Amino acid sequence: MEACVNRLVVVGIGLIGGSLAVALKQAGACKEVIGVARREQTCVDAVRLGVADRAVTSIEEIASELTAGDVIFIAVPTLTVEAILQQIKGCVSSDVTITDGASVKGSVIAAVEAAYGCLPPQFVGGHPIAGSEKSGVEASNPDLYKNHRVIITPTPESGQDHLKRVVAMWQAVGAEVLSMPVDEHDEVLASTSHLPHAIAFSLVDTLAHDSENENIFRYAAGGFRDFTRIASSDPLMWHDIMKANKDSVLTALDLFSENLNRLRSAIASEDSEYLLGVFTRAKAARDHFTKMLTKQAYSPSMQDQEITYTVKPGGSVSGELRVPGDKSISHRSIMLGSLAEGITEVEGFLEGEDALATLQAFRDMGVVIEGPDQGRVRIHGVGLNGLQAPPGPLYVGNSGTSMRLLSGLLAGQQFDSELTGDESLSKRPMNRVANPLREMGAQIDTAEGGLPPVKIKGGATLKAIDYQMPMASAQVKSCVLLAGLYADGKTQVTEPAPTRDHTERMLTGFGYTVERDGAKASLSSGGSLTSTKIEVPADISSATFFMVAAAIAPGSDVTLTHVGINPTRDGVINILRLMGADITLSNQREVGGEPVADIRVKYAPLKGIHVPEDQVPLAIDEFPALFVAAACAEGTTVLTGAEELRVKESDRIQVMADGLVTLGVKAEATPDGIVIEGGPIGGGEVESHGDHRIAMSFTVAGLRATGDIVVKNCANVATSFPTFIELAQQAGIQLAVSEA
Repeated sequence: MEACVNRLVVVGIGLIGGSLAVALKQAGACKEVIGVARREQTCVDAVRLGVADRAVTSIEEIASELTAGDVIFIAVPTLTVEAILQQIKGCVSSDVTITDGASVKGSVIAAVEAAYGCLPPQFVGGHPIAGSEKSGVEASNPDLYKNHRVIITPTPESGQDHLKRVVAMWQAVGAEVLSMPVDEHDEVLASTSHLPHAIAFSLVDTLAHDSENENIFRYAAGGFRDFTRIASSDPLMWHDIMKANKDSVLTALDLFSENLNRLRSAIASEDSEYLLGVFTRAKAARDHFTKMLTKQAYSPSMQDQEITYTVKPGGSVSGELRVPGDKSISHRSIMLGSLAEGITEVEGFLEGEDALATLQAFRDMGVVIEGPDQGRVRIHGVGLNGLQAPPGPLYVGNSGTSMRLLSGLLAGQQFDSELTGDESLSKRPMNRVANPLREMGAQIDTAEGGLPPVKIKGGATLKAIDYQMPMASAQVKSCVLLAGLYADGKTQVTEPAPTRDHTERMLTGFGYTVERDGAKASLSSGGSLTSTKIEVPADISSATFFMVAAAIAPGSDVTLTHVGINPTRDGVINILRLMGADITLSNQREVGGEPVADIRVKYAPLKGIHVPEDQVPLAIDEFPALFVAAACAEGTTVLTGAEELRVKESDRIQVMADGLVTLGVKAEATPDGIVIEGGPIGGGEVESHGDHRIAMSFTVAGLRATGDIVVKNCANVATSFPTFIELAQQAGIQLAVSEA
């Protein structure tokens, strides 16, 4: 590795500074390490152990040597930083980069301003989230920062060259570098680091005074040992941290004390519901803790990383496959189960990003939810009026379904709420639900252009409306109907073309009366939902990728079991059959009000068609995969009336057209559809734009390609199909996955 740091000067060469030094040296990312320590013996030890190339007792001794490209890393207790900075200011050039490893950034910024009278461009604050029970230069560990986070807290004054150098330094030792404002850092760390340390020190100190403490420590279970391990940290360091971050730590301690008192009362009164709520929420939060804090994903496969699919050309697919549970039904099972009275049990829940976002939102609103555990969920319903104000904005990741349907439910609540999402969701239009809700009397604000976040004022009096939908959309229809649960009168929705009716079916399953008359669905407020059991069928949208795979690849024969074939969702079956696909449905039955069947698809030559517009709303999510089928068909396929595809996770019409053209297929996007001429599919690199359905569709295209297809930005596949990679490889697709 090319050196990213010329000289590294470590002031306070103990565990934190020493570990950085040896890691940089081992990585070849630093030409020389100079240690600075107050004690002569520490200097001798640092050189003897190979932690430093040389060491001095004062930075003045080497200050004249330091130039641009050199980095000073201050690794001393927080309240000692100012004294070190006073020394540095008097003798070190402004070209030298200065950073630190202190746990409280507010006090460091104050120390910099006290020493310099300003915030100099050469200073970039930092905090490595790593440690050990051992301390001192002897504990230096080159692997200490590997796969650990380092939070950088630059200020507007921080110079870009200095910032880049600090980031590159930490990346060179294997750390994941995040950036955070100073105030936010101290607030977050007060809760996630400083509070746990305060509790651990206090707990051990309390038990140490117990007359039976010898037996307590001798027979302590693993949980006690693991938790109190952090009480072995440097007492002076934590003394300084508690003083330096006093206000944030006290706020966190007060909040913890209040919750602990409530937990004590629940134990004393044997309040099972409260106890179960605390423990289920805590388990879920712990499982996804760091991701939730940084507004990243809810499941392990959706971390902030680059995932690329590489598909080898050719092959066929075969076997019996069970794809994950239906995402639309999984969303609604959580929503209606939470609003029902009693305990709702769900089997087959899709543990993908989007459905987990909905589940977390209702936990944030006080609903006790057990699981998910291998698709099993138990929801302790709170009734239509039992939701509680969430502690902050409800973050729903990439889930447009969550945001749009929740908007309808939240419009009828007594508390204020805000719905936020990731970068992709923040570009998707929300006025299509906000406008009809405003007609009902809801007070809703969005960002410019009707984009998220969606802010909803509580306490509005909703009135029923007769809404004529300008565009077919199951999400808009469901949003208005769910708001109708809280509106005065009879809410009616008329759609211009049939869309999925899972909301109407499930409301009926929960005992709520929904009237349906052709294109119109209506309900009146004043009813209640009664808990039930729900078995989620396999998702036909997920099954589509393997249906298309079998339809286009010679020699293929695939059976997809227990797939939902709701007549408002079966457009993909109808369209593939019109193209000549060999599809057989067997074992047809009804489960929980939803029709299901086993779907067998065998290879047969396909022909291009003009897709009937009445089938478009019934297959809206399946079109990216159907475009691949069209590329493999003889003749031309024409799609019209599909404007909605342009406002999904990506502009699916344009993105698919661009990708197909890259692979040598003649494809032309139109305002409301696409024209695809079937022909050979070549190899190449295509961009999914973070859209899960685009990524999976181009993966399937590899079966008929003449060269490797590389699909970029595939991390979001976990939003709907967390087991896609495993099933694709099992079925016969030659798929390799790489992460960066």
